[in-house]
Amino acid sequence: MTNISGKIALVTGASSGIGAATALKLAEAGAKVGIAARRTDKLEGLQKEITSRGGEALVIEMDVVDPASVEAGVKKLVGAYGSIDILVNNAGLMPLSDVDQFKVDEWHRMVDVNVKGLLNTTAAVLPQMINQHSGHIFNMSSIAGRKVFKGLSVYCATKHAVAAFSDGLRMEVGQKHNIRVTCIQPGAVATELYDHITEPGYIKQMDDLAKQMTFLQGEDIGDTIVFAAQAPAHVNVAELFVLPVEQGW
Repeated sequence: MTNISGKIALVTGASSGIGAATALKLAEAGAKVGIAARRTDKLEGLQKEITSRGGEALVIEMDVVDPASVEAGVKKLVGAYGSIDILVNNAGLMPLSDVDQFKVDEWHRMVDVNVKGLLNTTAAVLPQMINQHSGHIFNMSSIAGRKVFKGLSVYCATKHAVAAFSDGLRMEVGQKHNIRVTCIQPGAVATELYDHITEPGYIKQMDDLAKQMTFLQGEDIGDTIVFAAQAPAHVNVAELFVLPVEQGW
């Protein structure tokens, strides 16, 4: 197995949910973690939790939509620890609405964060990994990157894009630069994603869904990421599709 103790990780969208849980899990495995998001108050609380458990974390104020902010955050992490070995592209939004509701601002925000934000962080981190001829990139897709759901047309489009980009990235940098790429595809997870929903009918739909099954927790996805990161060096866990037991679709 690959020992990730002492490795340097960057986790975007680390202020809550999957990002925060993943940062904790990576730190527990011995990685030094750059925790990046816009809400630095939340990050500072997470940093305290990580350090109280014997880990190490660096707070990085970052807006993945802004390339300059991403570049500055990556520079801060490399300046503090000297490298970046693991990138977890986790930042994302999931407002639900039918297309004929014309919530165009929400569409553009999803594309900006879920797709362009992921491209921004990848572009900022990849040169470092290429220079060191090693690294592991995790891209957060979704069950929505495999299947389309009503009310999620644009979100599904962004997560299909993440899945496609992950495949292409793995083909282009895997063998050439010794960089592993893993696409994580969760089903229903209890996160703040649902707080972004503004359409009352879909808020109720998600509440009803939560009563029908036991949602995954962020820690479940964090464990999944650590599992893939610790795979032997010659193994690339290309995709991990993780669902609640009751979620049959």
